[in-house]
Amino acid sequence: MKIKSIESFCTQHIGIVRVRTEDGLEGYGQVAPYQADISAMVLHRQVAPYALGADADDIDGLVDRVVTGEHKFPGSYICRAVGGLDTALWDLRGKREGKSVCELLGGKPRLLPVYGSSMKRNITPEAEAERLLRLQDKHGYEAFKIRIGENFGNDVDHWPGRTEAIIPTIRKALGDQTIIHADANSGFTPKRAIEIGRLLEQYNYGHFEEPCPYPELEWTAEVADALTIPVSGGEQDTDLAQFRRMIAMKAVDIVQPDICYAGGISRTLQVAKMAEAAGIPCTPHAANLSMVTIFTLHLMGALPNAGPYLEFSIEEPGWAQGFYETFPVARDGKVAIPDGPGWGVTFSQEWLDKAQYQISSKQ
Repeated sequence: MKIKSIESFCTQHIGIVRVRTEDGLEGYGQVAPYQADISAMVLHRQVAPYALGADADDIDGLVDRVVTGEHKFPGSYICRAVGGLDTALWDLRGKREGKSVCELLGGKPRLLPVYGSSMKRNITPEAEAERLLRLQDKHGYEAFKIRIGENFGNDVDHWPGRTEAIIPTIRKALGDQTIIHADANSGFTPKRAIEIGRLLEQYNYGHFEEPCPYPELEWTAEVADALTIPVSGGEQDTDLAQFRRMIAMKAVDIVQPDICYAGGISRTLQVAKMAEAAGIPCTPHAANLSMVTIFTLHLMGALPNAGPYLEFSIEEPGWAQGFYETFPVARDGKVAIPDGPGWGVTFSQEWLDKAQYQISSKQ
């Protein structure tokens, strides 16, 4: 069935995409969050011309044609935009076949274990420990991730000594049975990252995420080679060739593509398969409660090399509040993969009516 129209409903932070085919069936997806209104503009100007009139079932081929055709614009915005098309088409296919996206990918909707992911650096170690204990009691988390260093900090901590303080504080508060990961968000040079990595090893942390600026694969590989704690990364990357290099040079022990940043389910699957061939787990990045968490639930329910836990934000939904109904909730440390057709999510008509609207249609 041919694609008839592509619509976007946007705020600055989040953008929903609706794709309709000639028979009137529709599917919903999402461009990448953050500056989503810009991604929507790219969607209509640089993605829609390839998609309108194209076969809605040829998701992989269509996404590849967009990325290849727009080769003069490599990187983030093309992938952020085409991911909106890709995810809407997966929803549409699921509705047409009466299956969840997880089932389309070969998986089965079920409960998935999650780790509670903190987004805060402006919190003291003691306050972070207190809230993680409270959330563990309420939601049953058996794993968490904390933030260390400073986002792209080049060895500058959020305040002096915070990293060295929070690592032992959280371990002592949560005990030896709780799995704890640490995310540096590109915060360190190799020398400093290795120092911090050894401290993480001392306190038996689970994985060390993005220790060095993500474009510096050689730096990250140096850290991974020096440490026994698994090093993870890939959330910011969009180029499949960069993922191939990352995996081939063993820069990371765990690959973490973001479905919205990488360009949708189809391209993220390619990364997961590269990792599987290399014997590396794939745990896609899902650091907010927009649709990326729903997408990642479905995908991880089908990946043979999925990591043991889905990333699940412990922060308030914020700008993601209210645009789709029934936000997922962690119970006993698990979140359910929606089992309805497509993504299994219903969007708020009130939210859609208030959003900035644009349509591209086949003439």
